[in-house]
Amino acid sequence: MERQNITTFRQAAEYMEDVPRFTSKHDVEETKGFLRQLGNPDRKMRIIHVAGTNGKGSVCAYLRSILEAAGYRVALFTSPHLVCIRERFLADGEMVSEEDFLRAFLHIYNLLDWEALEREEAGAYHPTYFEYLFFIAMVLFPEKKPDFCILETGVGGRLDATNSVYRKEISIITHIGLDHVGVLGDTLDKIAYEKAGIMCAGAPAVWWDTCPETTAVFRRRAEELGISAYSVSENDYSFSNFKRKTIDFCVHNLYDRDVTFSLRTIAAYQMENCALACKAIEVVDGGRTITMEQMRRGVAECFWAGRMEEVLPEVYVDGAHNEDGVRAFLETVSADGHPGSRSLLFGVVKDKDYRSMVEKLVLGGLFRRIVVTHMHSSRALDAEELAAQFDRYPNCSCEICGDAGEAFRKLLEKRGSGERIYVAGSLYLVGEIKELLES
Repeated sequence: MERQNITTFRQAAEYMEDVPRFTSKHDVEETKGFLRQLGNPDRKMRIIHVAGTNGKGSVCAYLRSILEAAGYRVALFTSPHLVCIRERFLADGEMVSEEDFLRAFLHIYNLLDWEALEREEAGAYHPTYFEYLFFIAMVLFPEKKPDFCILETGVGGRLDATNSVYRKEISIITHIGLDHVGVLGDTLDKIAYEKAGIMCAGAPAVWWDTCPETTAVFRRRAEELGISAYSVSENDYSFSNFKRKTIDFCVHNLYDRDVTFSLRTIAAYQMENCALACKAIEVVDGGRTITMEQMRRGVAECFWAGRMEEVLPEVYVDGAHNEDGVRAFLETVSADGHPGSRSLLFGVVKDKDYRSMVEKLVLGGLFRRIVVTHMHSSRALDAEELAAQFDRYPNCSCEICGDAGEAFRKLLEKRGSGERIYVAGSLYLVGEIKELLES
């Protein structure tokens, strides 16, 4: 591996895209070691840690919005990005600048032992793609002096780079589903065990009560650590009504029995994510500084791109990128009250359980027209192979379009009166459509 002369943001971003090709995941102790080289920046921040299968980014977004509505300064590290790599780093509601990204990138780059890397010595350390991004966050965020730093895990939790931080204010675990089974395990309790790895002594934990198996894992881990533990379930909130592209619902609060919130979305699954975030805020703050009005305002002002986001009139994109995500997506579509027909543009990556995703879409029977496409990613499933999964079902057919942009344009051109268009599946697909619209 040869050292490069990197002087621009574009060069740094291009280098990052090549990182997975020549390095593999390290254990948490190695990540902790590199944090020490950086001067233990994680110890300068109050960290909120979020893991789970689906809803992590949304929970992070609600946490950030509520805290900012209460006057706190917040730094947020999330993944993946949709269009620009800088989306992963928010401080005071703004993406970090290209100049700051480059500066942090080079700071890390110059700390690497390039002599050992060039000689390809055993044990020579180079961060993975995700580890490098995490270190960039750890370099930049303390400079912003946030009151809270919210970290979203990548895959899993126990062995995730973000789990190398010294201490946390709270650990939060969202809905658990079967995803990344080759890495995390092929049952919900095995996956829950990996997610429970973010729990730590001295910090309370809050989780979504997906099922008895996952909650048992979380309770057992909390008891081992001797920490306060809180589960949140559908019993902790109740739907009120849909308004014009918003949802009103009640959260059964620890301090005020029933509190009504208004979500700026049509995504029913965001009630779950919002309720979980609200419980975490209650636990962290204890009702000392954050008022219910500030929580209401934070929830109402929250926006999270790519999650049932209306990108054009009656055109929605949603990162339903796994089986559980498709379930939540279909629940929202079936309840959205749209009186006209619906069309779907769908694309997936090949390491997901796309057969189950297709089965749910077909049995849902919600779409008059389905178009499958291929994304510009090495992980993307070929459109013809995806179409073959739909063809397994009688009276079900789909159209094939090899280019996502072309497929999207055709759907818009052929849209009937009153027809609503959805783009769902991989977040790569959502990102390509958003990039197309921005350009």
